[in-house]
Amino acid sequence: MPKFTDLMAEAAQGQATITDEWMQGRTTYGGLSAALCYAAARTKRPENMLLRSAQIAFVGPASGVVQLSADVLRQGKSACYVTADVYTDAGIATRGTFVFGAARKSHLDFNRLPEPPAIAQPEETPRFFGDSKQAPGFTQNFDMLLAAGHPPMAGAEEADMSLWMRHLDEKAAGLIALLAIGDAPPPAAMAVMKEPGRISSMNWSIDILTNDPVTRDRWYLAQHKSPRTADGYSHQQMMMWNTEGVPMMAGQQTIAVFS
Repeated sequence: MPKFTDLMAEAAQGQATITDEWMQGRTTYGGLSAALCYAAARTKRPENMLLRSAQIAFVGPASGVVQLSADVLRQGKSACYVTADVYTDAGIATRGTFVFGAARKSHLDFNRLPEPPAIAQPEETPRFFGDSKQAPGFTQNFDMLLAAGHPPMAGAEEADMSLWMRHLDEKAAGLIALLAIGDAPPPAAMAVMKEPGRISSMNWSIDILTNDPVTRDRWYLAQHKSPRTADGYSHQQMMMWNTEGVPMMAGQQTIAVFS
């Protein structure tokens, strides 16, 4: 089974091989698709610019050998826009648009982001999937713990779940590892479900809130909430922190619900 860092090293050469261990149903799970796009996009960024935001569109399924490409849309003095694609023989599977920016002086400097929920530390938190045989294949690459809320098909009243997560690959680090784990949890709306049903991520919009995504023992805390689900679409809000409660990433997502 290829490790995450093996896949990213392969992606730097313009292609990657997605095996069953990295799949969710018939496609690569969203976090890995985003990481593959970023692996291609970051080769085009200027050295003084860091990732500030990204928009990922999950266009179609991807598995097996995939190809990667990236192009600069526009580069200015302090910002660079790069688009990156993961594609198969059937066409584009994932498209990412990445905004890289250099730090600049500003009289605005404040932080009113949400605080992380009051939860137990990873050492005191139960496994998210427990002994379930229904966990998607890609989850075997992570430690995933249910810190708050409910698991899928719990019939809960609130679509709200918080997870501690980390890569099992001890060499996985930095922003690319954060992207890969950020879209690993199941949609929050699944906590309200009472029986299994198909879902599919359609897009993912993220803002990077740190220049240094470090944490203790590779653990990150993710909170996913769905304030509205209707007409077969779920709107989801997402936040991630490190073990010290420092915000790492914020995002939102549209998810298709087929049940």
